[in-house]
Parts: sequence; structure tokens; C-alpha cells
Amino acid sequence: MTQSNTVTVHILDKEYCIACPPDERNNLEGAARYLDGKMREIRSSGKVIGADRIAVMAALNITHDLLHKQHNLDQQTTSTRDQVRDLLERVDHALANDDDAQAH
Repeated sequence: MTQSNTVTVHILDKEYCIACPPDERNNLEGAARYLDGKMREIRSSGKVIGADRIAVMAALNITHDLLHKQHNLDQQTTSTRDQVRDLLERVDHALANDDDAQAH
């Protein structure tokens, strides 16, 4: 990629130049801000020392949140699918009863 396709982001007081397509620039900057915030939270807690360890803890926390949200979304999708299936069965049943009533 050319120099114009690089984005400079700051994460935990360090500067990183990252190759990035122009249409992904805003997403990359948002991700970098989010990561920087998570790493600063961990550093300020004083429980984790060292940039590498802070980065790993931030990655674990972010991954945990992502997997938790994915699991919840999967459960909601299954629940919605079941509700739609139930409604379709009710509609089919109501239509069948309506057809029977009109036949008599």
C-alpha cells in the first residue's frame, strides 16, 4: 500500500502506523481508541504491569465481551426463530380452520 493508505494511531502512549484501505480508516481509528481505553483502564487499576501484559489482558477482556455478546445474539436468534415458527403454525392452523368453516 502507498503511504497515503496508512493511518497513525496512538495506543497506550505509543504511535503505530498501520496500512489501511481508506474506507476502513474510521473503523480502524475507532478500534484503536477502544483498545487504548481498555488498556488505560487496566493500567490504571495497578494490578497489571508491563505493556505486553496489559495488551494481553485487554485482548482477553475484549474477546470475552465479544464471545458473550455473540452467545447472547445466538440465543436471541434461536428464540426469534422459534417464535416465528410458532406464529406460522398458528396462522396455518387458523387458515385451515377458516377453510373448513367455509366448506360447510
